[in-house]
Amino acid sequence: MDKTLLKGLSVLEKLAWLDGRVLTLDELAAEMGLTRSNTHRTLQTLAHAGYVRRDPETGGYHCTLKMFELGARQLHQLDVRKLAPPFLRELARLTGETVHLSVLDGMDVVYIDKIDSPQPLLAYSTIGGRAPAYAVATGKALLAYQAPDYLEHYAQAIQKHTSQTHASLLVLKEELAEVSRVGYAINQGEWREGIGGVAAPVFNGLNKVVAAIGISGPLTRLTPQKMAEYAPDLLQAARDLSTHMGYRGNHRGLTT
Repeated sequence: MDKTLLKGLSVLEKLAWLDGRVLTLDELAAEMGLTRSNTHRTLQTLAHAGYVRRDPETGGYHCTLKMFELGARQLHQLDVRKLAPPFLRELARLTGETVHLSVLDGMDVVYIDKIDSPQPLLAYSTIGGRAPAYAVATGKALLAYQAPDYLEHYAQAIQKHTSQTHASLLVLKEELAEVSRVGYAINQGEWREGIGGVAAPVFNGLNKVVAAIGISGPLTRLTPQKMAEYAPDLLQAARDLSTHMGYRGNHRGLTT
């Protein structure tokens, strides 16, 4: 094990978590429990490699944007569809219902992965299929975290599909505000009569919603009580997948 490398990484991590503060050589040495000479050599190496910079006015050290560049490249390489299967399988095992992974495309959701329920009566869908985002749980979980004016761009697309569809922009906005507050969305037959679902958003390391995990099934089985019962497992699956995507924030509806 290369102790010099580990020391350098520890110093880099320390500087990265300062939330805008800077530390002088002596302050950093004291906080890290290192000798002044060791700290100086480490900082010189990191500065030479372009990872840290010394502020000439304060004498303090801080990370450069090179850290962000590396992190952004890594985040770009993370594919939610590749990381999701273990979490989808566990949620399917716990609930016995169909589980979807969806992404937003305009005012539609696109199903990019799914696990079918083993039960004879199930929610029909196909990978690559679409549904109106405002009328399904995964779509509402995604819409709740878009820019405030997002819905206005697609207001003309909102229409009733069943007697339960919320076709009013005002009502939809109120529902999405509640989704944002509690952390998950529900659908009670708004896209297909008798078919409902509950879903939660998945975030990446840039705190952006990138997908939603949903549980779907017939409302005779997926009652409001069952949705509430499944919500903690759903939120945990979404949270765990978000963590694997680099997210470090807190999901609504879960304590940390």
